[in-house]
Amino acid sequence: MNILVFTLATERYAIPLAETRRIIGAVAVTRLPGSPAAVEGVVDVQGTLTPVFDLRRRFGLPARPIGPDDHFILAAAKRRTALLHVDRVEAVAEADGKKVAAGADVVVGALPVSGVAQLEEGLVLIHDLEAFLTQAESEALDVALAEAAERQRESRA
Repeated sequence: MNILVFTLATERYAIPLAETRRIIGAVAVTRLPGSPAAVEGVVDVQGTLTPVFDLRRRFGLPARPIGPDDHFILAAAKRRTALLHVDRVEAVAEADGKKVAAGADVVVGALPVSGVAQLEEGLVLIHDLEAFLTQAESEALDVALAEAAERQRESRA
């Protein structure tokens, strides 16, 4: 299993490489009224309003503003494409499937983690993009995105 490893504060996380579309330098984010607290806002990615997920908030880490050295990971799961705001992308790594424990077996609580991989540098929590938002949060985000897209269309007319 190939994973993209990134850092938040002093912690290391990853997402499956198959969900990664590209890595970009962080840019200014536009606030999205009505969106869940776990969404920092939106960024226009090639004409599409794309939500920016606040991983620090979801993982209970101290908040901090977007910095010039931060990265956004454009990631796509089954239901949604989003930008993941991370401190730094480290590398692509290969996780031995035999050394990946299911997230439920290792992580306590409601963290959106699908597994824990043992790499040479230590353990990495594998982020589950599908489980990042609850159903209610996902529905609220859909409404907020639709309203923002409508406002965008009206301003162009």
